[in-house]
Amino acid sequence: MTGRPNFLFISADQHRGDCFGFEGRNVSTPHLDEMARAGTVFSACTTVNPICQPARASMLTGMLPRTHGVSDNGIDLDPALGEVGFAGLLSKSGYQTALIGKAHFSTSHNFKASGTPECRDSMHLYDKDWHGPYMGFDYLEMVVEGHNAHLPLAPPNGQHYEHWYDAKGQNAVRNAQYLDTSGRDTKDAPQTWHSGLPPAYHNSTWVGDRTVARLNSVAEDDVPFCIWASFPDPHHPFDCPLPWSLLHHPKDVDLPDHRRLDLDRRPWWHRAVLEGKPDIRDDMAEFRTKFSRVPELSDEQLREVIANYYGMISLIDHNVGRILAEIDRLGLAENTIVIYTSDHGEWLGDHGLLLKGPMMYEGLLRVGCLIKGPGIPAGKRVEDPVSNLDFAATFLDYAGVPQPSAMHSQSLRPLIETTTASRDYAFSEWELRPSRAGVALQLQTVRTRTHKLTVDLISNEGELYDLITDPFEMNNRFHDPAYDAPRAKLEAMLAQRPNDALPKPLKQTGMA
Repeated sequence: MTGRPNFLFISADQHRGDCFGFEGRNVSTPHLDEMARAGTVFSACTTVNPICQPARASMLTGMLPRTHGVSDNGIDLDPALGEVGFAGLLSKSGYQTALIGKAHFSTSHNFKASGTPECRDSMHLYDKDWHGPYMGFDYLEMVVEGHNAHLPLAPPNGQHYEHWYDAKGQNAVRNAQYLDTSGRDTKDAPQTWHSGLPPAYHNSTWVGDRTVARLNSVAEDDVPFCIWASFPDPHHPFDCPLPWSLLHHPKDVDLPDHRRLDLDRRPWWHRAVLEGKPDIRDDMAEFRTKFSRVPELSDEQLREVIANYYGMISLIDHNVGRILAEIDRLGLAENTIVIYTSDHGEWLGDHGLLLKGPMMYEGLLRVGCLIKGPGIPAGKRVEDPVSNLDFAATFLDYAGVPQPSAMHSQSLRPLIETTTASRDYAFSEWELRPSRAGVALQLQTVRTRTHKLTVDLISNEGELYDLITDPFEMNNRFHDPAYDAPRAKLEAMLAQRPNDALPKPLKQTGMA
C-alpha cells in the first residue's frame, strides 16, 4: 500500500449477520463469500441500534444514539454533527468523499416540510443536478428510502435514483411493472411478492451502476477517496424482482429452529409493542401498524419470505461483485480497503417474529462485518464483540486522521493486525417513544462473547441470555439467582456508558 488508503464502504439495510453462504446458510452469496476468504471477518459484530436512522447516524458520527440525539426513527441528525463525522473529517484531510444510495440521516415522512433533501415534502427544492454537500459528503447520488412500501416519486420530487427511474416520464410504467405480482404464488405471505420490475431498474442495480461510475471518475485523480455505497435492500417489503426472486426455492431454505411466538417467557414490553397502538398522527399510526407487524406465519409462508429475502441478498451480492471487479480492473485493489456490513439485521422468523423491533435477539442485532484490502489478513476470523459504531474510528485510524474525543467509536485496526488486542463487549441502545408502539422504553444492551443483557431503564425489567448454553435465546435468566454474578458483571458494563447523552431528547420530526 502506498500513501493513504482509499475506502469503499458497502452497506446493506436489514441484512442479518448469518445470512451469507460462508456462514452456512443456504443463500447464494459467492462474491461476499470470496470477500470473506480474501479478508477478515468479524463474527460478532453488533449493531449500535436495531433500526435505520439511529444506526446510520452512529455509523457516520461514531457517537452513540442518545448522544447524537437520533435515538429512534423520525428524528433528524443535526447537520453540524453530521459534518464532523468520518466523511467530513476525511474530506477536510484531503479525501474525496461520496455517498451512493440510501442515506437516511434525516426523516422522509415528516409532520411538515423540513427542508432536507431526504424529506418528501422538500425534495422539489433540490435541482436534479444537485450533488451535495450533505452531512460531510462532498458528492451524493441518493435513493430516497428505496423500500417500495412507498413507490418511487415522480419528478420534481425524489432524488437521483428517482429522476433516473422516471427516464422521460416512465415513472408510472415502472411502478406498474413493480406492482405486477403475476410471478409465482407466495402463499399470502405478508409483504412478499415477486416483483415484475426489470432488474435493470431496481435500486440495487442502480447503486452498483453508480458506484462503478464513481470509481471510474476518481480513479485517475491523485487524491484518496472514501465512497459509501448504500444498498436499501434486503429491507421489507420482500419484493425481490424476477428472476432473482426465483433463485432460492422455498423448499430449500433453512427455517429457524424456534419459530413460534413465546411472549409469556419474555419481558413485558415484547407483548406491549406487538399489541400497542402507535401514538402518532392517524395516517402514520395506520402505516406503522400495518407495515411493522405481521401475523404469525405458517412454515409455508415463512419459506416464501425467506426465499424472497435471500433473492434480495443475492442481487446485492451480484452488484458487490461488479463493484469489486471494477476496483480490480482499475488497479485500485492494492490501495483500497473494502468493508461490507449492514445497519441492522432481521428476525426472519426467529421466535415467531418478522422485521424488527425492541426484541434484541441475535438475528436482529448481529450484522456482517467483512474487511479486505492492503494489510488485511486473509481468512482471519475475529470473535471479539465489536460494533458497527466502530467503522468511523477505523477509517480515521487508517487515514491517519485524529479521532475527535467526542466519538465513542473504537478502531478495528488493532483487532485486524494483531493477535494481542481484544474487546470485552459491544453496546447497543434504543430510546423508543410512544409514537412507535404506544409505550416508552429506554433500552440498553450489552453483548459479550458468552452473554447478552438488555435492560429497560424505565421499568428496570430486562432479559439475560447465556449464548453458550442457550444460543437460540430461549431461557431468560434475568431473575435467575444462578446468574447473579454474570448479571452483575454485565450491568457494570452498561454503567460504563459515557455520561454524555443529551439532557433533553431531540424533537421528533416525523415517522421515518
